[in-house]
Amino acid sequence: MKDTRVSSIGERALISILSEIFKAPDGKKKGQEGILIGAGSDDCAVLDLKGEDCLVVTTDMLHRTTDFPEEISPWQMGWMSAAVNLSDVAAMGAEPVGLVMAIGMPADTEIAFVEELAKGMQACAEFCGTAIIGGDLDTHAELTMTGTALGRVKKSQLLLRRGARPGDLVCVTGYTGAAGAALKALQSRKPVSETILKALFEPIPRTKEAGQLAGSGAVTSMMDTSDGLAMSLYDLARQSRVGFRIRENALPILREVREFASDSDELRELALYTGGDFELLITIDPQKLKKVQNICNLTVIGECTKYETGIVLESPECELTTIAQRGYQQLKAETIDRSS
Repeated sequence: MKDTRVSSIGERALISILSEIFKAPDGKKKGQEGILIGAGSDDCAVLDLKGEDCLVVTTDMLHRTTDFPEEISPWQMGWMSAAVNLSDVAAMGAEPVGLVMAIGMPADTEIAFVEELAKGMQACAEFCGTAIIGGDLDTHAELTMTGTALGRVKKSQLLLRRGARPGDLVCVTGYTGAAGAALKALQSRKPVSETILKALFEPIPRTKEAGQLAGSGAVTSMMDTSDGLAMSLYDLARQSRVGFRIRENALPILREVREFASDSDELRELALYTGGDFELLITIDPQKLKKVQNICNLTVIGECTKYETGIVLESPECELTTIAQRGYQQLKAETIDRSS
């Protein structure tokens, strides 16, 4: 693929290529013994702490021109830059223990702007029960923020993308499609409620719910839906080797999103294929559903099937259609500018 550009393959395909390069060889070398999960297969890498616990580590980068709509405030930029990292920690069932933030910015950036960025980062970290513990500052052609989040979880409670089994129930926290509706409203200059805008500008990392889910013993696999529900289903399917049957009329969609959508096709598009919601996609042992419902607010949207059956959507009329493998991807030429 020497002459192929990254814009033609997108984020996931490039991650696969790099993961092969970074993959530890059979029989780990000295210094690699503590790596339980390395690059590429989950929301975070996992390091052995030599006791009951393990450390999860993740990093995410955000840019002014590709990740932030013009209407977003500096405080909300800071919140979002922390939230995208802390959501990955939540997806592993871990408790956040710190966040390191590196900020590159033009030299003429106003100090008041940077102060608001920092306040937004700290507010999100505090909401998740942790803090900003360090970082780096540098000059850059455009505002660029890179976070590295750390989390801790018992090895016996670590939640991965693999582990789902046919017959397990598929659930999501919160709502789907709200952030996508907000972005579409901004791009089309349509009026939209503050509730929907906040879903895009101030996503909530589900760290509190994640800890409860990890301790329940009911969850068989989990990840977040930052790139869209459909894309997340495909990621879980690959790792767990299962299929999914999703009930369209069970998808949790805010009333304001239903009112915003022009028809059922647009509503389905928002619910399945737009990113930015940062909810948790979970598979659960059906015999333990009540236990989970008692500790966490979630919606059952379908069930796991055999891998060969694929990923399908069941309409209210009981018709089955294949859910396409698409959603938000960095580096793809057609999706790179989210603020246009």
